[in-house]
Amino acid sequence: MSKDPDSWKNRSPGDLDHEFPEAFAADVERAVGRSKNAFSGWRALSLDERRAALENCRGQLLARSGELALLIALETGKPIREARLEMGAVLAKFDLTFADAERWVREEIVTDGPHPAGIRHRPRGPAAVIAPFNFPIHLGHGAAMAYLLAGNPVLFKPSPLAVNVAVAYAAAMQAALPEGVFELVPGWGETGRALCLHPAVRAVCFTGSVPVGTALARELAADYSKSLALELGGKNSVIVCADADLDAAAPAVADGMCLTAGQRCNATSRVLVHERVAADFLERLSSSLGRFEPGDPLDAATNLGPLISEAAARRYARLVSLPEMKWMLPGGCLEALLCGKRGFYVRPAVLLAGPGIDSTPLASAETFAPVLVVETFSDEGEAVRRHEAWDFGLTASIFTREEEGFQRIGDRLSVGNLYWNLPTTFSPSTLPFGGWGASGNGHPGGRGFIRFTTDEQSIQRKA
Repeated sequence: MSKDPDSWKNRSPGDLDHEFPEAFAADVERAVGRSKNAFSGWRALSLDERRAALENCRGQLLARSGELALLIALETGKPIREARLEMGAVLAKFDLTFADAERWVREEIVTDGPHPAGIRHRPRGPAAVIAPFNFPIHLGHGAAMAYLLAGNPVLFKPSPLAVNVAVAYAAAMQAALPEGVFELVPGWGETGRALCLHPAVRAVCFTGSVPVGTALARELAADYSKSLALELGGKNSVIVCADADLDAAAPAVADGMCLTAGQRCNATSRVLVHERVAADFLERLSSSLGRFEPGDPLDAATNLGPLISEAAARRYARLVSLPEMKWMLPGGCLEALLCGKRGFYVRPAVLLAGPGIDSTPLASAETFAPVLVVETFSDEGEAVRRHEAWDFGLTASIFTREEEGFQRIGDRLSVGNLYWNLPTTFSPSTLPFGGWGASGNGHPGGRGFIRFTTDEQSIQRKA
């Protein structure tokens, strides 16, 4: 096994001729030391004082939002339209987190006990945020905001594939915060592991793969007072019932499958469609996927950008070449766009499932590419059984015209996020977000995450 590099240079996945400056792995011990030193001063500030500092962070990010969106598109291949939406979500997260703090962090007065009493919410200490490449600012920023507002310094470990985005984001945050309160910790796997396992780090929010998250949970088990939030991805299903509005279901599936080139934890990777409407649905799906032609992520008209890396493109190529599989759309890799740009561009691929699908990586692993498996069912019980046969439990959507049918099926699905007649990717920051089963431990992000950033302290006074 090769050692993680101490320095590296990224290339744009949408333009391999574009090379970014050299990046360097952080010294974890020094970064944690600065965070520890900053903790006493940051926690001593009132909630209102910390909020005022974070308001200044918002101003910094707002001033640089266009620059950051362009950098996201360039370094990760996310279409510029999506990158701008990401920055909009980043800015919206401030008010949502401020409102959450009023509910969950302010001291509570307890009046129904034997003595005058209250509950205080005490910060734990330095918190490690391990951010992914697909939402290089938004997902890590949501956790960072909650930790910071609650009084915890943050050590922000970005994906090495989006390190230049993180450098620009961290510069904006650090411009408005005291020294050491927000530390950028670039690096690869060993850097992240050392950061998470450091005894001075008292909370970890990890977004990434099941194997890494599982290993992290095992290694942290002995330090049981350290908070761990895991978001480990999904194999997200859309169930299309016999009475579904197919004109709504097909574009929702296409969007869920192809946004961010399928590189979302809540991407649609599976459809369970009633056999009575399967042919009509597939015809509409094929037509709707025509909107997703691979294109330059810097072009505002592009809906489907490249995959993040050569390794991701190779994994995609292996999936779409699995033997004895029936592909409605075979997909494929593109050597270059018509404009001449070279990158990791791929086409959407749709598989009509048959016997043996459960023994392939299409069932057991997160795809993270625009690849969809379509299965048919004859009754609701079969649809539920097929859905529950796969271990992930992040999001699912049910397309039916009847609320009673939605409730009946939905009550039997083991997912953290359930939708009625919506794409699986419709996950607004106004709601909690987390997965069950192999998808995580249920509370890694979204609305209310600030509940997991403090320790409760009960206080009683003699009357």
